[in-house]
Amino acid sequence: MNSTALSQTLSQTLTMAYRCLLKVRRTPEQLFDVVFQPVVFTLMFTYIFGGAIAGSVHDYLPIIVPGILIQTLVGASVAAGVQLRDDMDKGVFDRFRTMPIARIAPLAGVLLADTVRYGIAAVLTFAMGFLMGYRPQGGIAGMALAALFAVGCTWAMSWIFAFFGVVARDAASVQGFSMMVLFPLMFLSNVFVPVETMPRWLQWFAGVNPVSHMVTAVRQLVNHGTVGADFVWSLLGAAAVVAVMAPVTVRAYMRRA
Repeated sequence: MNSTALSQTLSQTLTMAYRCLLKVRRTPEQLFDVVFQPVVFTLMFTYIFGGAIAGSVHDYLPIIVPGILIQTLVGASVAAGVQLRDDMDKGVFDRFRTMPIARIAPLAGVLLADTVRYGIAAVLTFAMGFLMGYRPQGGIAGMALAALFAVGCTWAMSWIFAFFGVVARDAASVQGFSMMVLFPLMFLSNVFVPVETMPRWLQWFAGVNPVSHMVTAVRQLVNHGTVGADFVWSLLGAAAVVAVMAPVTVRAYMRRA
């Protein structure tokens, strides 16, 4: 792809992303999951598990706030697949196929627009933690880098759910497939409890779980202001997911749309 074609593809992707943001402005309820979930989950899990796991709410906040951040963002990425399926069912993408635009632009535009939702969730998660007494040693710089890291990795994972959106029969099927993937990843990880408290066979799964690596990377950035191996592995994994799933999703879309 030459520089002119690349520039046109980027411009068309941004246009498609702007279209999606206009839809959010008209239907703000699409933001409910990224607005209410960080607040409710941070409050609920902190006060339910804080004393039992860390001894106090204050000591549990450095564990749970980064975990809630990743849980919320990865959970919100399912919406990309649901929205794609809904647009395809309504014939919106049929019209896009007749236009002289890059094939990847409608798909990438939906996923790019979702990064705004992820950013809102990241800000609200850290704000809620701060209101509850969370004072991360990494400071503003650590939180900003952690938010960018989490949004980038989540955007990469959203290509998986976009693929579900393309190949599934309807939006409800996308939701069902996605939950089957997300539930083991979320709860068999270090999001809520230390891995050391799990049985050995679960420790192995949690150790290779990409969500665990993302959460550990965020905790290191926010709580200590450091970048560790989990940060690097997570970014490499995100790049690999995009490299594999983006072309696969586009090909599936061209066959099904």
